[in-house]
Amino acid sequence: MNTAIRPAAVGDATPAETRPILDIRRARKRFATPEGGEVVALDDLSLAVAPREFLTLLGPSGCGKTTVLRAVSGFEALDAGQVLIEGVPVENVPAHRRPVNTVFQSYALFPHLTVARNVAYSLEVTRVPSVEIRARVGAMLELVGLTGLGDRRIRQLSGGQQQRVALARALVARPKILLLDEPLSALDRGLRQKMQQELKTIQNEIGIAFVFVTHDQEEALTMSDRIAVLGEGRLHQLGTPQALYRHPANEFVARFLGEGNLLTGRVAAIEGTEARIELDAGTHTVLPAVTLAVGQTVKLLARPEDVAVGAAVDPRDPSFRGTLSQVFFIGSDYRLVIQVPGFGPFLVTVRPPRGSGAPDPGARLSLTVPRAALHLVPGARS
Repeated sequence: MNTAIRPAAVGDATPAETRPILDIRRARKRFATPEGGEVVALDDLSLAVAPREFLTLLGPSGCGKTTVLRAVSGFEALDAGQVLIEGVPVENVPAHRRPVNTVFQSYALFPHLTVARNVAYSLEVTRVPSVEIRARVGAMLELVGLTGLGDRRIRQLSGGQQQRVALARALVARPKILLLDEPLSALDRGLRQKMQQELKTIQNEIGIAFVFVTHDQEEALTMSDRIAVLGEGRLHQLGTPQALYRHPANEFVARFLGEGNLLTGRVAAIEGTEARIELDAGTHTVLPAVTLAVGQTVKLLARPEDVAVGAAVDPRDPSFRGTLSQVFFIGSDYRLVIQVPGFGPFLVTVRPPRGSGAPDPGARLSLTVPRAALHLVPGARS
């Protein structure tokens, strides 16, 4: 399948087991608009994917996620930059010769063919012997849980089953990288969650790299080994789900990944290793003074689940008073929206004791954010 991909040059200093399976270097891509202007799809983007990694490209519509997949698969030529697979540039390798396959949002299945023929299509085109085709198709159908459904037509399948057929068709050719362009977006919530678990299980079993595109934050946090947050064609942050959620690199990541409260303040004084920060919401806190200067404007992130209802025990923890305006039941927890003077709506997640409920709207509440739960967001606008 990948005969056009040359082995790495003799003397390559990067061991094969540590070399990225996919390496995107300083990729640039612009598209012309009907009005005569242009849109920057990729802006000097660099990104490496490790072997066997499940990496998710996360970002809003138009951030460049799908353009990355198209550049890797060979359906889009870059204006500048490189795409390397196993250390080898593939700019001159046509799409059908690259060792990658794509699962699309629409699945792109052939309705006039059976399930088995859909899965076998790429093998038939490349003239793989029929005995091997039967064996490989059977193995793929078993892997995705469709054993016994090979003779069915696509229109006889549910949405989840069609998604599995698309996955089997992409994997049967044994790609080194599987690209998935929002493949679960058409499924209902329950089936979507089930398929998230199954995709991760399948990826672990076959042991190849998955590059998954989504704009769904929960999906990215659930499935990924690492997440690349994109915005306006640029990579804002790359890391584990836990690192990005707890320590966003900038305000864009803090606002896009998960819900949070961004508190604005100013460094009022520095005493030894601690900085006193006066917050616009009428309170203060004390944080380590590393990288801070007197007069500097800062933004602090407080996740809703880290906020406690009640007065502060430690005077260095910022505390607020506000009025409860809305209550949302979200299973075992409640999401409270509290109007805090000088701040606006403040989000809090609480789990009341068993048998009790949340306060009623209109209640006056005290809130406390433990200092350890506050994250200083770099690059705050002054």
